[in-house]
This record gives sequence, C-alpha cells and structure tokens, in this order.
Amino acid sequence: QLQASGGGLVQPGGSLRLSCTTPRFTMERYTISWFRQAPGKERDWVSCIVSYINSAYYTDSVKGRATISRDNAKDTVYLQMNSLKPEDTAVYYCAADAYVNGPLCGRKDLFESWGQGTQVTVSS
Repeated sequence: QLQASGGGLVQPGGSLRLSCTTPRFTMERYTISWFRQAPGKERDWVSCIVSYINSAYYTDSVKGRATISRDNAKDTVYLQMNSLKPEDTAVYYCAADAYVNGPLCGRKDLFESWGQGTQVTVSS
C-alpha cells in the first residue's frame, strides 16, 4: 500500500504539497499517478510522473498550478499544488504501477497499488 499525506484545510489561493511513499518497493521503478475524488463524483486523474524517465503529465485543470516530482533519496513523490481553488477540494489518492507509461497514466484501472487518500479542502 502507498501512503499519501500532506492534505489539509487551505484558503483559496494557498498551496499544499502532497507526498506519496511506501516501504514496500522502490518508487523510482514505478509510474506514480495522483487522482482525486470529490464527494459524489468520479475519481479523476490529476497528474503523473513516469518511471525512470520522469516525464510529467497534468490534467488541464491543474496545468500551471501543479508540479509533480520525485525525491529518490527519500523514495517519495510529491504533488505541489499552488493557487488552490475551491473546486480542488477532494480526497487525493496516489497510485503506482510498474508498467503504465505516459499516455496511459490517467487510466485508474491500470494501477495495481493505491494509497489511502489525503483530504484537501480549499475554503475561506
């Protein structure tokens, strides 16, 4: 299982950095995607970083506001979210798979390992 953390309550325009790690495998070997799920809605893809080559992809609604990155020394993937909006409010999940490549990293059905989710609430 993955461990997602870093969520919280933030005002509109604020920032958060979400973290995803696991003691079970080396994160660098896996493509990591972030998904989010708002109440009553589907779980939607947000961003991914591809194994080894570290190509990054973003959904249109977060482009320019989000940055996904790895720290291999800490075996952790981060999702930095800036200029947060109320519509960013959701539970954020990280997911890992060793075989998903960039064009497919939005396919949640392809990911074998998931974290428990971390709540992000954007509200004044």
